[in-house]
Amino acid sequence: MIKKILYTYFIFFFVGFNANSQDKSSGTGPKEKSFTSERKLRKVLRKESREKRRKERAERKAIKKYHKRLQTKKVRKRMKKSKRTATLHNENKREFFLKRWFKKKKKLK
Repeated sequence: MIKKILYTYFIFFFVGFNANSQDKSSGTGPKEKSFTSERKLRKVLRKESREKRRKERAERKAIKKYHKRLQTKKVRKRMKKSKRTATLHNENKREFFLKRWFKKKKKLK
């Protein structure tokens, strides 16, 4: 009779521990994130990165404006012209047809 009571006591004792150890609220691993908290976190990160890009772009623009302001008017015109010809060459496009027609011919030796 005493053995029977001891057996049942131990069985309930160990089953109770197993049930508690399966509880997810007291786990040692990382906690599961809710969908809304992840959304808020992504929104904040997106806003920060957008602001960072905006600041970098403004800084680059200010530097470019400063360098351009240092040049004389003739140099700025020459820079504009050379930039245009460079883009035409890079895009494999030809000059405007009237420019090609009325351009001075090179002398052949």
